Amino acid sequence: MSVRVGLSTSSVYPDNAATAFATALRLGYDAVEIMVWTDPVTREAGALRALSEHHGLPVASVHAPTLLLTQRVWGTEPWDKIDRSIELAHEIGAPTVVLHPPFRWQREYAAEFVEGIALREHDSGLRLAVENMYPWRTAGRELLAYLPHWDPTDQPYDSVTLDLSHTATAGSDALAMVEALGDRLAHVHLADGLGSFKDEHLVPGRGAQPCAAVLQLLADTGWQGDVVVEVGTRKESADQREIDLAEALAFARLALEPTRGEGRL
Repeated sequence: MSVRVGLSTSSVYPDNAATAFATALRLGYDAVEIMVWTDPVTREAGALRALSEHHGLPVASVHAPTLLLTQRVWGTEPWDKIDRSIELAHEIGAPTVVLHPPFRWQREYAAEFVEGIALREHDSGLRLAVENMYPWRTAGRELLAYLPHWDPTDQPYDSVTLDLSHTATAGSDALAMVEALGDRLAHVHLADGLGSFKDEHLVPGRGAQPCAAVLQLLADTGWQGDVVVEVGTRKESADQREIDLAEALAFARLALEPTRGEGRL
């Protein structure tokens, strides 16, 4: 089975989930990832099912509201956010929940995080894919913003999301991370970056990350997961956004063509 290429609702921000579904269908994406956000539709299973059925596009994944900017979405209790994201994913048929590691000031949550995620993944039957992040940097200073760490490679998570904008910001070796994660790699956020302190989420191919090489490696090794385009278009016109998202999809399709036969990662 070929790898699905989905579109994150965050890729059409500040427009809403309905726009994301319509855009994904028009451009030929296979699925949609729901970023749980201030848009109320992203928190309503019935509305999301209706959008999915109307456009004939499945929901590949739910991104829990664990970003800095979504700290008050579904309240402030972190485990409640995770549990409600799991419930939403079940209700709309999404096999994966994407989440960030705890912030360093969430010390109690962080102390329970690895065990709590493992327990919920086992009980839910979903993939709870913890995303790679990055240290926060300013000129001459680096802050460990996430616990137990921003890099999930050496953490005992069963499922991981690889974000290729975050590898740029962190200065990580994306190909080495794919190799190290092996079959724990459950999900990919396709974007790009130039390695600045800012999390850039560029269209793949416009930064310095080995986006094509990562996707080609996954295709060649028979990886089974979803690749979701998560790029920033907030400052662009509707026409330029359409161009960018079409370009990102074409990039993914081309790079995901196997070149060395079938295998397993």
